[in-house]
Amino acid sequence: MIRRLLFRNERSLHKRKCNLCDRLIISAYSDKSNFNIYCQECWWGDKWDPEKYGLEINFSKSFFDQLVELYQKVPQMGLFNTKPLNSDYCNFAAENKNSYLCFGGKRNEGLLYAHNVSYSKDSLDISVSAKLELCYENIQCENSNRLFFSKNCDNCVDSYFLYECKNCTNCFGSTNLRNQQYYFLNQQLTREEYLDKINNFNFGSYNDLRNIKKQFEKVYLGTIHKFSHLINTVNCTGNNIKNARNCHFCFDVLGNDSENSKYTTHAVLGAKDAYDNYGMARGELVYETLAIGFDSNENYNYKFSYFTRGCNDISYSINCSGTEHSFGCISLNSKQYCILNKQYTKEEYESLVPKIIKHMNDMPYIDSKGRVYKYGEFFPSELSPFCYNETIAQEYFLLTKEEALKQGYKWKEKEERNYNIDIKNEDIPDDIKDVTPLILNKVIECSHKGCNHQCTEAFKIIPEELQFYQRMNLPLPRLCPNCRHYERLAERNPLKLWHRKCMKEGCTNEFETSYAPERPEIIYCESCYQKEVY
Repeated sequence: MIRRLLFRNERSLHKRKCNLCDRLIISAYSDKSNFNIYCQECWWGDKWDPEKYGLEINFSKSFFDQLVELYQKVPQMGLFNTKPLNSDYCNFAAENKNSYLCFGGKRNEGLLYAHNVSYSKDSLDISVSAKLELCYENIQCENSNRLFFSKNCDNCVDSYFLYECKNCTNCFGSTNLRNQQYYFLNQQLTREEYLDKINNFNFGSYNDLRNIKKQFEKVYLGTIHKFSHLINTVNCTGNNIKNARNCHFCFDVLGNDSENSKYTTHAVLGAKDAYDNYGMARGELVYETLAIGFDSNENYNYKFSYFTRGCNDISYSINCSGTEHSFGCISLNSKQYCILNKQYTKEEYESLVPKIIKHMNDMPYIDSKGRVYKYGEFFPSELSPFCYNETIAQEYFLLTKEEALKQGYKWKEKEERNYNIDIKNEDIPDDIKDVTPLILNKVIECSHKGCNHQCTEAFKIIPEELQFYQRMNLPLPRLCPNCRHYERLAERNPLKLWHRKCMKEGCTNEFETSYAPERPEIIYCESCYQKEVY
């Protein structure tokens, strides 16, 4: 998984010029990159031909050496950002409008600082969610409005600090509720009692809000937790899986009719016969892929490929659309029977591919650490255009610089900053009522002041963000957007499983769970959990 994730830089963005039109753009590739980077308009335009860069296969060199040579020459999109409208700072995203720093997801409007969020509007600091409006600091929530600081909730309205609640309205600091109203710290109140409690809180004060969070943490740790979020599944292991059967070690597999898959994460429209994948819309017969089929529903027979969509029978290919029966191709659209971007006849292609596979086994790529890459392996990590700490590998498998270099990964050094801090973290106004529009032009210090969480060390408040905080009566953040993202990541369970027993006294059920044995949560099996929910 690390090897695949090393090719996915979501959040490390740069300003640079398009190599074709010379326009200043936002890109995942810096201007020091060896890659040929185009803006969206130029990449999708007709002023260049990817076949012009085609290479004749050379059986005296390793295949991966030839592939990376092609990779560096063929134009690449600066960002994977399809049909954005005033949403230039989004990546691995599609059809977003008036959105900013959103990574993963599609069809959002007015969404700021989000990760893997779709179909949402006017919300901030959200992770792995869908169909939210006027929401803030939520993780894995759906179909909710004015929901704040909540996790694993569906169809909730006007509520704060909820965990694992469904169809709830006007609830606060509660867990495992179903179809409830006016609950406060898991206690039923009258409407008047509830409103009186809520009105005593000042959610616009950072210090008051921090104290409220501490109260909820005690409730959260004292409640029961279902061993895994499996909805309408048969013979599945993992977490956050819906409508699936025979899926194992899978996480965030949310589409309809997923089946017979393993080691697959973030399959949003369904995965069938899919092994070792991260990020897909709908795919069938796919193996060792990354970010496939994002804006297409037809993805069939992919192997060892990255950001390909609407393709069939492709291997070792990158950023291809509507392409079939191709091997080792980069940035091709609607082509057939190509190898290293060179066109062949059907007969030539079918004769040459077995010879290339044999060549990959006879003359494998060997990296600087002596690791051998034959046919059947994803791209060697050395060939990634990004450093370890620029990619989402750092999000799931956190390493220090020394650890990364020891394992043969590249590391991005801290860049020199050409700004001065205008507001120290301790000088940020405590209450949103004391914040004026003058804050918009200020450079604010991140409280982490540098860390392994891709910390930018400083940040600014943009106008739409300030309007949201004032409208929702919420305080200004103390962390930069990247550090806030990593804090939400820490709230989600890891992509790992442990064999455990139900903690309900007298129950002997065992299961695979993403809650590690040393964690403090109380973990129940499905049947015991269902007996306890409200």
